[in-house]
Amino acid sequence: MTSRDVHPVDQGLPAGRLALLGLQHMSIMYAGSVAVPLIVGSALKLDAATIALLVNADLLVAGIATLVQAVGVGRFLGIRLPVVAGATFSVVNPMILIAAQYGMPAVYGAMLVSGVFGLLVARPFAKLIRFFPPLVSGTLLVVIGVSLVGPGTAMIAGHDTGSPDYAAPSHIALGFGVIALVVLFTRVLRGFAGQIGPLLAMAIGLVAAIPMGLVHWDGIGAAGWFGLASPFHFGPPTFPVAAVLSMCVVMLVTLTESTADLIAVGEITGRRPSDADLARGLATDGLSAVLGGVLNSFPDTAFAQNVGLVRMTGVRSRWVVAVTGGVLVVMGLVPKVGAVVSAVPEPVIGAVAVVMFAMVAAVGVQNLGRVEFSGNHNTFVVAVSLGVGLLPAFAVDRFGNSIFFQHFPAWLQTICGSPITVTAILAFSLNLLFNHLGRQAAPDLPQASTGT
Repeated sequence: MTSRDVHPVDQGLPAGRLALLGLQHMSIMYAGSVAVPLIVGSALKLDAATIALLVNADLLVAGIATLVQAVGVGRFLGIRLPVVAGATFSVVNPMILIAAQYGMPAVYGAMLVSGVFGLLVARPFAKLIRFFPPLVSGTLLVVIGVSLVGPGTAMIAGHDTGSPDYAAPSHIALGFGVIALVVLFTRVLRGFAGQIGPLLAMAIGLVAAIPMGLVHWDGIGAAGWFGLASPFHFGPPTFPVAAVLSMCVVMLVTLTESTADLIAVGEITGRRPSDADLARGLATDGLSAVLGGVLNSFPDTAFAQNVGLVRMTGVRSRWVVAVTGGVLVVMGLVPKVGAVVSAVPEPVIGAVAVVMFAMVAAVGVQNLGRVEFSGNHNTFVVAVSLGVGLLPAFAVDRFGNSIFFQHFPAWLQTICGSPITVTAILAFSLNLLFNHLGRQAAPDLPQASTGT
């Protein structure tokens, strides 16, 4: 078999390119991944050393999950596509609520059970892919991209709208400058240089941020050389029924998010996943929760910003992402390495992330372009799914947390607090209602089975 016969997803690249492209993926996802342990740790008033251990465990599990997704393990794990895994934000509120009521051992006991649950339901859940035609997947991807622009904005302007430093002109100028560099490099550079344009833009943004006082190197000296917490750091796990049910709901939410991203990666790379492929990818999310329950980490999901990066650079090799996974594992085991990356200011990372999030929305628009909107209710399905689904994204407190359902029961907040989940439920249900139940399939449905 010649190199021309190898699918771009399976093609290897020279070592130097692999390293730089892998580092680029890591740089894009790092801030979003470590945000989860930082938010949870701060909310639970954990000490700095414990939060650092959570961050290390988070990076380690994300690295393992990313490696599994890229390389695959037998017939049961890993979708074998360029998928980067990272901690899901869906787990934040449930973890805080469970810890407050039952303690940290219950958090990780419930997470452990939810991981086993995820492994068990991955295959039947994957069979729902036939109900994710371009009408549903396109709408969901648009909402994923649009709703994540909010967190990207917070990285540039600040997380607390009540702070005097919020939306400082210097921070916004730095972010816009990095975006301008991404645009310039994408337009001007060719070949490998063009593929690492976002990484070059971040490097220049880092240099520009030094005289602004936004780069702090002291964390590197304070970080240790080895920082992995022992399994069950908070004590033997416990399994309150309410906590277990809540985390299982989180797992279903995570699988829903991952489904859209995995389908998007498949379409971008030209290798649309089969039911079996999708099942292996979703089972990896379950594995991450099992590992998280043991190693004091968090459930992982496919990261949308890295999906956008694959689209933008056109680099489809899964071995690039395998490098990313390896780097994340090293960062999880060696905190000093992670401290170097964490020195990059949020406005720099956020600027690139905003572009990547928008790329995911653009993929969704592209999917919707394949849908037939004449003589059916597909326009109505998209309108209701977008309108209602985005409500939680636009009703937020001063810290950017959704408050639309704040007076509802905790379990309902877990399901409906995420625009992605609300949109998935609506688009999925409305497509069934208008295009399947009591009538023949709408014209766009055959496209889902053929991948065209």
